[in-house]
Amino acid sequence: MLGREEDARDATQETFLAAFRNLRGFRGEARVSSWLHRIAVNQCITRQRRAKVRSETGLEDEAEKNAAVFALPVDASPARNAEALERTQAVRRAVGTLPPDLRQVVVMKEFEELTFQEIADALDIPLSTVKSRLYTALRQLQMRLQKFGDSRAI
Repeated sequence: MLGREEDARDATQETFLAAFRNLRGFRGEARVSSWLHRIAVNQCITRQRRAKVRSETGLEDEAEKNAAVFALPVDASPARNAEALERTQAVRRAVGTLPPDLRQVVVMKEFEELTFQEIADALDIPLSTVKSRLYTALRQLQMRLQKFGDSRAI
């Protein structure tokens, strides 16, 4: 959700601190994992708002992009590696351009592999809303990535 590993680590730490501070507030109406996930989502939203205000860009962004090259398979050709990296960056950019409510659902479903019900519980929204948001997000991603494919053909 945050796009940077360092921000995700910080948000994780803040999530567990917030959970510890608010342990007495846990009513047991939901599973602990859903409760923790909701706290984590809130931490991510807060960090995104702060980042928007500060409009941060750092050297870490460039380092993370460069680190992605080393994660590619060794046996692949340089052309395939470049293409895979390009595709990965295009998907990241496309997901990053989604509105926060749609991006949350995509990240939780596709990257964190949560069930629809787990997402609904974590976000405290109806199951039908989760499905609707995911459908809308995937359609938007499809359109954005088709543009990426078209621009590569030029």
